[in-house]
Amino acid sequence: MTAAHRLLIGLAGLMGAAGVALAAASAHGGDASRLASGSAMLLFHATAILAVIGLLARGLLHGGIGLVGASGFAIGAVLFAGDLSLRQYAGHSLFPYAAPSGGTVMIASWLAVTLAAVAKK
Repeated sequence: MTAAHRLLIGLAGLMGAAGVALAAASAHGGDASRLASGSAMLLFHATAILAVIGLLARGLLHGGIGLVGASGFAIGAVLFAGDLSLRQYAGHSLFPYAAPSGGTVMIASWLAVTLAAVAKK
């Protein structure tokens, strides 16, 4: 297992913990629907990172492209959830279009995983 794999697994763990925390905040807070969306993106993509790392370890995905996809899941989900959380708690965004940029990165990452599955090694 490479250092990049370990880093992504660690990030997935942090994303999972943050996703559960945002879910709890959403469930117990007032108008906190943004937090529920952020929670979902973190939890889904933390699991996706772990799945990609597992598939890479088994040699079922093209290594470089698969790592790009897994990294994009982390970057995109953190941008998306970070922006929504900051809007909820601080009243302003991370930067203009941060959440849509994160969503676009996640979509591109899913396409990268698709490519990693069909690309020749």
